[in-house]
Amino acid sequence: MLNSQWLQTFVALIELGSFTRAAEKLQITQAAVSQHLRQLEDRLGLLVVRRARGIDLTPAGQALLDYCRELEAADKKLHLRLSDDDDADGEIGLITPGSIGLALFPILLDLQQHNPKWKIRHRFAPDPEVVSAVLANQYELGLVTLQPDDARLASSKLAEEPLELVVPAGETVGDWSDLQRIGFIDHPDGHAMANRLLSRRFPRNPGVACLPRHGFSNQVGLILEFVARGLGFTVIPRYARTVFPNAGAISVVEGGSPVIDTLWLIHRAEWPLPVRCGKTVKYLRERIGS
Repeated sequence: MLNSQWLQTFVALIELGSFTRAAEKLQITQAAVSQHLRQLEDRLGLLVVRRARGIDLTPAGQALLDYCRELEAADKKLHLRLSDDDDADGEIGLITPGSIGLALFPILLDLQQHNPKWKIRHRFAPDPEVVSAVLANQYELGLVTLQPDDARLASSKLAEEPLELVVPAGETVGDWSDLQRIGFIDHPDGHAMANRLLSRRFPRNPGVACLPRHGFSNQVGLILEFVARGLGFTVIPRYARTVFPNAGAISVVEGGSPVIDTLWLIHRAEWPLPVRCGKTVKYLRERIGS
């Protein structure tokens, strides 16, 4: 690791082109400037060629100057990331389940438009991955459907998300035989969600596994495309349905006891959130509430 004072002296020498002016700027002697340069050249080879009217950089000197500039840029980036100034450049990392993520994404884009120095980084992921990513400090904020029991995480209720039985427009569902006729559109959480909701709507039903499976997608934004084309029904969280662009082609079957998931906002408990992340949380609560 090269001595930072030697590097500072080298940069001043190159920028000012004079041992005398570099010494004056750094408030050291010219002998010290020469000594710092010699220490660097002992390790890296010839860095500058002294001329009557200044100095010229060698290829090794140019490489060292580039290295110094990279260090300076990295140092600035570090200070910005650690800054508690809400006006500073900075990234906001949020990881969420797909359904709420679809609803939040345009809200997050609105936030970035109002704060151009902030950079939104968003990822869809299931609950276990969300928890792991926040614990590993890969994302400052996460949303999960099950409140984690981990002392390293702070959690607070952000919103509620009911499950919905969604069928093609014009379809009616009076009993279990209607679901058998329409067919099920599955997704990674499809069986779990459908069993939870349908067990209340149709007590003593034989289970979703007994229904004909008419399609599957692991992309939350595409599941309702099947339904809109009349290919089957599905059970999906409300936020995924509310952002579906072809709302006229689908219908929500009302009735029965609701099944409602609580969405928990999580972050590391041991240290405070950056100001920009705290403002993001406040903004999301206001927008979701409205």
